[in-house]
Amino acid sequence: MARPVKSRRVDNIPAIQNFAPVEALTDGVPVNTLLLEELEALRLKDLLGLEQEECAEKMEVSRPTFQRILISAREKVADSLINGKAVTIEGGNFMCASCGYINGVPESGSANGFCRRNCRRRGQGTGVINGRGQGPGRR
Repeated sequence: MARPVKSRRVDNIPAIQNFAPVEALTDGVPVNTLLLEELEALRLKDLLGLEQEECAEKMEVSRPTFQRILISAREKVADSLINGKAVTIEGGNFMCASCGYINGVPESGSANGFCRRNCRRRGQGTGVINGRGQGPGRR
């Protein structure tokens, strides 16, 4: 039996989850889905310039797991840019660093709605996308 996937710690949940080429009609454009942990890996390594060991510690995963997440994210972004595909950011196995929600389920005893609502209210700028970590959040 396979080992269960461990939740990855995510510090930044984006407010905008969809990106598409301007020239293309959004209905017919192929889509790459970037998981929240993949976006977090790109943010930590490529945007903040942290070493992989530091990134892995922040996401609470091993360095080889971080490397696999980062490779997957870079492949999806490169494919989207080169082949004119849209990018949707959603889902994955993650835990919100601000309030402890895991894939939209309150694990830390946080009450009252989705992670996004709770975190944004406190000015953290983070939150889970739709109760299960997928799709746009609802209020």
